[in-house]
Amino acid sequence: MKLNTIRDNKGARKSLMRVGRGYGSGKGRTAGRGGKGQTARTGVAVNGFEGGQMPIFRRLPKRGFNNIFKKVFAVVNIGTIQKAIDNKLIKAGQEVDEVVLMETGLIKRVRDGVRLLADGKLTDKITLKVAGASEAAVKAVEKAGGQVIVVAKPATILEKGKKTSQKEAKKPVKKTKK
Repeated sequence: MKLNTIRDNKGARKSLMRVGRGYGSGKGRTAGRGGKGQTARTGVAVNGFEGGQMPIFRRLPKRGFNNIFKKVFAVVNIGTIQKAIDNKLIKAGQEVDEVVLMETGLIKRVRDGVRLLADGKLTDKITLKVAGASEAAVKAVEKAGGQVIVVAKPATILEKGKKTSQKEAKKPVKKTKK
């Protein structure tokens, strides 16, 4: 066998179809693009269009549900708080709330409050003010000599485009005669 005699098998390489080269080529005139209009132009992909067939995103049923009233908490583990104490970002015995956690970089946003979870170990005494805490996290903090204070954020409702507290919303509105 010689290198200059090596060839592909017959039919292994197929040459590209040359479009727009006259009627004799079989792909002349419209060059295989059909008639006039949007799809005859270059760079067109009509997304989701299946040639008049019912598109798949309309054939399949809707699934799921997004609860607009769902509470989203910023989550903090006691292990990350202990690391912050070890790195001297938080002082042992200090009262830690949402503001302190944001300043130290343990949470990015407060959202609907901070939820304390029990991942990791806590050895230093600390007081935590949070919107919620797991039972295991409360036990771990109390075991270390600290305490967890669950502070419920005042519930807010949307009233005529502005957020007000529940108490303000229940106050009777005085009507004036015109």
